[in-house]
Formats: sequence, C-alpha cells, structure tokens
Amino acid sequence: MDRINQQQTDDVKEKLRQLKQKLATERPVRWKDFPDIGLYKDQVLSYMCRQLINLEEGGQLTSAMVNNYIKDGLLPRADGKKYNREHLAGLTEICLLKQVLSVKDTGFLLKHVQKGKDHETFYMNFTELLDKALSDTAGRLDTEWDMETLPDIALRLAISSYCDKLACERLISIIQQAEAQELQKKSDRKPDRRQDVKSGNKAEPEA
Repeated sequence: MDRINQQQTDDVKEKLRQLKQKLATERPVRWKDFPDIGLYKDQVLSYMCRQLINLEEGGQLTSAMVNNYIKDGLLPRADGKKYNREHLAGLTEICLLKQVLSVKDTGFLLKHVQKGKDHETFYMNFTELLDKALSDTAGRLDTEWDMETLPDIALRLAISSYCDKLACERLISIIQQAEAQELQKKSDRKPDRRQDVKSGNKAEPEA
C-alpha cells in the first residue's frame, strides 16, 4: 500500500510540474513570428491549435466559428480565401476571451480596447498581459501539493475566477450603459425634422 501511495504522490507531483512548466513557458507566437504569407482556412484552424494554450487535445475553433466572427464584425473578411496576421492575432484574442465572456461581450470589449491602436501594437499589449497573468498563476502552483490539498486549491481558483468574471461583466455593462446614455443625449439634441416639415419651417443647423 505504501508503494502504491508513493506512486500516486510521484504521479501528482509530476503532473503539477508539467502544469507549472506549461503555464510558465508556453505562449502564443509574437506578431513578427506569424506566417508572412496568407493561409487558407484549414491551415488557420491547424495553426490555431498550436497557437492556443490548451491542457487537453482537441480543437476549440471550427470553420463555422471563423465565419460567424467575420459575420459579427469581430474579424475582417478574408483576402480572397486567405487569412493574414490580423486574422491570426484576432482569433488568438477571441478564443482566449470567449472562455470567460460571451462572444458578444468579447467583441464589444476588443473593439473598445483596440480603439486608436494598430493591430500589431494591440496584439503585443494583449500578449504581454497574458504573459504576466500566466507567469503569476504558474508562480502560485506548488509541485509539493498532495491529493488532499488539490480540491481546496481548485475551489479557491474557481471562486477567484468567478469573482473576476463578475467584475469584468459588470465593467462591460457600465461601459455599455454609458454609451447608450450618450447616444440618447445626441438623439435628444437633434431637431425634429418631421415636425419642422409639418410646420413649414426648416430645421436649424446644430451648433
């Protein structure tokens, strides 16, 4: 029994070591390391499997998803049938954020954070934030944890993720409400042209 317990302990430590190393070292490629030629969609799907940091095998991106992201305005249309750096960077950002946000909120957030920035600059900022977050998480992992400790640690991580998600969704909601109020104010300031036509008067131009 002791030998079996020791094997289990060693197995847990090895898996924790692998997880810690993965979080500490695996990163999406840098902008300049993206292919400098256009890729067809099947090549994009294959590339993204290597680009994203997954713990389990299996694709998280499909051709239909890419089509929907383009249709919803999250991605630019393909150049002919080929996809470039902007598409690969955008898909990296979308696939990461949609793990914790709806696709709608993901698009809204990316649109606002990207405002005024070129794709390369934004992607570099995005991956820097990701690098720090992954390194911080890796730093909190202890390869000496045993099976009795893991459930408690997993629960803490889950609760922390839940709280961060709540805060993020609320911040997005605040931004959306502020924008809606601003649009309403602009609408209220516009002259009622229909009423002016009925009364025979021209609408005064806005100051």
